[in-house]
Amino acid sequence: MKDEVKQSDVVSNALIYCRVSDKKQKTHGHGLESQEHRCRQYAEERGLAIEMVFPDDYIGGGDYMKRPGMRAMLAYLEAQEGKPYVVIFDDLKRFARDTQFYWKLRDELAARGASIECLNFKFEDTPEGKFVETVFAAQGQLEREQNRRQVIQKMTARVENGYYVFHPPVGYRYERVSGHGKLLVPDEPVASIIVEALEGFADGRFRSQVEVKRFLEGKPDFPKSGPSGYVHPSRVKDMLERAVYAGCVEAPNWGVGLRRGHHQPLISFATHERVQARLKGTLNAPARKDINEDFPLRGFVLCDDCGEPMTSCWSKGRNKLYPYYLCDTPDCASKRKSIRRADVEDGAERLLRELQPADQLLKLAKAIFTDIWEMRRADAMSARSTLESQLKDTEKQIEALQDRIMNASSPSVITAYEKRIGELERKKIKLAEQADSAVPDQGRLSDFIEPALAFLSSPWNIYKTATSPLREQCSNWPLQSL
Repeated sequence: MKDEVKQSDVVSNALIYCRVSDKKQKTHGHGLESQEHRCRQYAEERGLAIEMVFPDDYIGGGDYMKRPGMRAMLAYLEAQEGKPYVVIFDDLKRFARDTQFYWKLRDELAARGASIECLNFKFEDTPEGKFVETVFAAQGQLEREQNRRQVIQKMTARVENGYYVFHPPVGYRYERVSGHGKLLVPDEPVASIIVEALEGFADGRFRSQVEVKRFLEGKPDFPKSGPSGYVHPSRVKDMLERAVYAGCVEAPNWGVGLRRGHHQPLISFATHERVQARLKGTLNAPARKDINEDFPLRGFVLCDDCGEPMTSCWSKGRNKLYPYYLCDTPDCASKRKSIRRADVEDGAERLLRELQPADQLLKLAKAIFTDIWEMRRADAMSARSTLESQLKDTEKQIEALQDRIMNASSPSVITAYEKRIGELERKKIKLAEQADSAVPDQGRLSDFIEPALAFLSSPWNIYKTATSPLREQCSNWPLQSL
C-alpha cells in the first residue's frame, strides 16, 4: 500500500481505457460514458491529471491488438517514451478476458513505462497478489467462453428450427415478424436483381460467373465495392452457392445440415440445384434459342422442299448487308438458296392478317383448354400424392440413419452416415418444394386461358405490337405454305 501511494506521488499523468463489448451498449447503454465518469472521479480523488481517454467497442475479449482503442493507447505511450503514466480502467474484465493475452498486455504496458489501476481490483506485487490476479483473469476467460457457448447453442437451436441467424446476405434484410422474431425478408430492388442473376445463370443466359459479374455491375441498385462500381468475383461465387436464396438454412460448422427455412425464397430449390450443377461443371448451359431479333421467324418458317426449319444470315454486299432466310439441311434441293427476308416476313404477315377465327372456334378452344386444364390438374394431384409418399419415405430414411449414428463408434462410419443424411436432406427439400407447387390453384385457369384466346382472336395485332420475345412466341405457326 505504501508503494502504491509513493507511486501516485511520482506519477501524476493518467490515461483512461474504457470498453464495451458491442456497439449497442455504446449507442444505447451509455456504457463508455459511465465508465469514463467513474474513472475520472477515481483519478480526481488521487490527484491524477487525465491526459487522454481511449474508448473501445470491439466485440471479442481475446487478442487485445484487434482493439482499435488499445492499439491507439499503446501507440500513444510509445510516442511519449520516458514519461510515466497510470492507465485507469473500470473493471478487470474490461482489460482482457483471456489469461494468455492478459499477461501479454501487462508486459506491453510495463515495457512502455505504464502502471495500471483498476476501480474494483487492487494490484499487489506479491506471489499471492499475482495468483489472485491470475484467478480473476482466468475467471473472465471462463465467463467469456461460457457466454460464447451459450450464444452458439441458442443460434444452433434457431438454425435447427429453420431460421437464418447470420448477417443478412445481400438481397435480404431482417424484419421482426409476429411469431418468428427476426426473420429474413426480401430487400428490394436488390432482391429482384439477384433473382434475375441466379435464374439467368441456371438457364444459361449468363454462361459464366464473369457474365453474372458484368450484369450486376450494370445494375445501379446493386451494392458495389468502391467508387468504381466493382463487384468482386468472390461475392458472385458466394451468391451463386448460397442455399439461403432458395429458402434454406444450414450451419455446417455447428453440425446443422441443410433444411427448409421460414423466410421467403427468391428462387426455387430446383433452380439452386441447377446453379450448383453448373458451378461443378456437371450441367452444360442450354443451347441458345434458334432466334434472333433481326429474324423473328428463324426456326419457325419451314423449307418447301424438305420441310425442315430454315435458318437466316446477313449477306455482305458492296456497300451494305442484306438479310436472308435460307435452308441449311444437307441433301436438300434448296440448300443454301437464299430468300429475301422481306419476302418471307411479308408473307407471314399476310397469313396472320387473314387468320380470324370464328366465335364457334373460340368457344371450342376455351372448352378444350378447360378440359386439358382439368386433366392436367388431376394428373398433378396424383403426382403430388406420389411426391408426398416419397417425402415420408425420405424422412424415415433420415431417422433410421440418425439412429445408426447414435449406435456407431467408428468415425469413418459416422462420417458416411452424415454424408448420406446430407444428401437425403437435399432430396427432402426438393421433394417438398415439388409437392407444394405440383397442383396449380384453380383460380389461375383464367390466367392461362385469357392470353391464349386473345392470341387466337387476333394474332396479327399481337404480332405487330408485341415486344421481341413475345413476337417470337406468337410466330410459332405452321408456315409451310410460304
